Amino acid sequence: MNIINAILVLGIMGGVFGLVLAIASKVFAVDVDPRQEEILNVLPGANCGGCGYPGCAGYAAAVVAGNAPINSCAAGGAECANKIAAIMGVEPGEVEKCVALVRCSGGLNATKKYEYIGIHDCLSASRLQGGGPLDCEYGCLGLGSCAAACKFGAISVSDGLAHVDHEKCVGCLACIDACPKKIIVKVPYSADIVVACSSKEKGAAIRKYCSIGCIGCKICEKACPHDAIHVVNNLASIDYSKCISCGICAQKCPRKLIKDTRLNREHDVEVSA
Repeated sequence: MNIINAILVLGIMGGVFGLVLAIASKVFAVDVDPRQEEILNVLPGANCGGCGYPGCAGYAAAVVAGNAPINSCAAGGAECANKIAAIMGVEPGEVEKCVALVRCSGGLNATKKYEYIGIHDCLSASRLQGGGPLDCEYGCLGLGSCAAACKFGAISVSDGLAHVDHEKCVGCLACIDACPKKIIVKVPYSADIVVACSSKEKGAAIRKYCSIGCIGCKICEKACPHDAIHVVNNLASIDYSKCISCGICAQKCPRKLIKDTRLNREHDVEVSA
């Protein structure tokens, strides 16, 4: 009888608690704008965080609340922005596709203070004495933390250096947050000329530990006919609003670290053919 009574008591308690929870769910229910679910359905579901919100659901809620622009989904691109605009009843606006760029050409060209033996993670290596095993404090550590953060398989590591496949990169830029050296930057997808270095050291210093780093010689700056490249803090930087991709700076750079990405694309096409 004791067992039966215990079962009856537990059953009654469960029923009462269930009833209370059911009533509470009705009383405290929060009405969700149906547009939020519609937007969530057109988002790619990558949950990459590139929009600045915690996943696609967070972004959908922010758009409906008027706290986020409709074109912030890098993974979805212009097509996704157009669909969200239709749901929200607004104009889509222009969406410029951006991709990640690893501003380093070091890899095997850079000298090391010591051989790193430890967790295969850039953040772990960067916390060691001197900011990691490389002599260059701005150099890519090549341990693949950026590749691990990329959900689209757009980053690979070879010869001690991270490389971005611009055709796979959707511009979520999760790799930027993953890089402890902060040498991954956002550039327009249309950018054909890039500066693949982040060092702000003077030329005499960088020559000691990297055979390809920017020495701030300003040859590129003087050669550019459109005033689109300048050396600031010993490092060349391109103003893409002025750059017409003539490639003169890449041709003149004595260190060959200003790269014309069109040459890589043509090579990839030839290899695939």
